[in-house]
Amino acid sequence: MNGHIYIIGLGPGDQNLQTIEVAHLLPTLTDLVGYGPYVQRVQVPDTIRKHSSDNREELDRANHALILAQQGHRVGVVSSGDAGVFAMASAVFEAIDHGDPSFKEIEVSVLPGISAMFAAASRLGAPLGHDFCAISLSENLKPWEVILKRLRLAAQADFVIALYNAVSKARPWQLDTAFELLREELPLDIPVAFCQAISRENEHIEITNLKDAKASMGNMQTLVLIGSRYSQLLTTQQKIWFYTPRSLKL
Repeated sequence: MNGHIYIIGLGPGDQNLQTIEVAHLLPTLTDLVGYGPYVQRVQVPDTIRKHSSDNREELDRANHALILAQQGHRVGVVSSGDAGVFAMASAVFEAIDHGDPSFKEIEVSVLPGISAMFAAASRLGAPLGHDFCAISLSENLKPWEVILKRLRLAAQADFVIALYNAVSKARPWQLDTAFELLREELPLDIPVAFCQAISRENEHIEITNLKDAKASMGNMQTLVLIGSRYSQLLTTQQKIWFYTPRSLKL
């Protein structure tokens, strides 16, 4: 008898930013599958078996979860943020699409979570108040030339840009290369925010401009938000806010 796979977005870190739907579901699972640090942070009863794996093993992880579900288990596949944003939802569906035909008989549910870009935007103010896009700088699954093309076109279209996977030990040069490209297309004074570990203990936010932005301001836990030509910084008694007006009729 087939079980059920639940593809779960855990939110950005703080358990208070996890959805009520996810909180109610987690204790009912038999198995939890995911990248090691994400699995370990989930608070569930000891009776739930945890299956941790390393980064870059998404398809193997998805196949393992599907096999568990075939055996009749209720399996939670977890991702940080939202499972559908550069995370495990697409990996599970890819495994179903190209794997054992019997995988298509397994019941699947996708539970949303708060993505890093929305958590960061709430701290900053309203940088995503007008049209925006999200781009991953990781070239593990797509060529670097494709990333550069999309960055340039996004800048030319004047989207606010959220950069995921902006900095890593294996790719210390890519973010600076991306900034060099964006400086060719955008005003140098547009705001850029480095948002590290939002809602976690080591949360840190730094706002600068495109001229002064550099990769050393971020790390593997940092999401970078780059404003459009219309984005503004607003200084109040409380703080400096980063927002993008809803209307382009300024």
